[in-house]
Amino acid sequence: MATKVNLQRRKLLIGSVAAGVAGVAVATVHDGELGAPPQTIRGSVPWKEGAADSPPGVSGSGYVYFTALEAEFIEAAVARLIPHDDVGPGAVEANVPYFLDRQLAGPFGRGDHFYLGGPWAKGTPEQGYQSRFTPAQLYRAAISAVDQYVAANLGAATFAKLAAADQDTALKGLESGEIKLEGGVDAKSFFTMLLQNTKEGYFSDPIYGGNKDMGAWKMIGFPGAHYNYKDWVSRHGERVPFPPVGFKGRPGWAES
Repeated sequence: MATKVNLQRRKLLIGSVAAGVAGVAVATVHDGELGAPPQTIRGSVPWKEGAADSPPGVSGSGYVYFTALEAEFIEAAVARLIPHDDVGPGAVEANVPYFLDRQLAGPFGRGDHFYLGGPWAKGTPEQGYQSRFTPAQLYRAAISAVDQYVAANLGAATFAKLAAADQDTALKGLESGEIKLEGGVDAKSFFTMLLQNTKEGYFSDPIYGGNKDMGAWKMIGFPGAHYNYKDWVSRHGERVPFPPVGFKGRPGWAES
């Protein structure tokens, strides 16, 4: 009897999965976040144009999310996280502040794929992001709280007004959690997100607004989004002698 029940449950589960896949297959939502619908592939790999979302490229100039005061903080902070030197561009030169602005103004900033419901007990590092704030709300609240801390404790009006060495000290205090911020902002959580997003903007495809002129890719010798690298799969340790290419090609390519 138990075996029969289990078989019936398995049939029910399989039917549910099939219905779910069918539902995904007919989905028409294209928000730059969804991949192609799941499918079973046998033999050669099929290809169908438009099955997956195109990257949601950014456009325009200037900031659309950051206020002028917030932009000053971001530009100063990322310049210390990835400073410019003879090896390669810094975060500011790579347009990371612009990348962050557009990300916070979009689905990531809204926390589209975050669980933001309570309770908001402090989690362990292994549990990842735990906050009532969306990423955009966290940035806004944290930047204000950091500037308030600086004004009260470090003798400058804002973080951006600190000397570079003092900015480094403040960032280390945020990273360690030694600095306590007002407004319900967890300093370590904010620093972790800021550092991660800064690295993403620095090394991401330029279509998202950062990695200007593919400077970070050129620095590390990454060729970018070429069609494939099948001729190089087994050639370990060899430099791929291709110029870097982004999702939209490289300067001089015609767009259809």
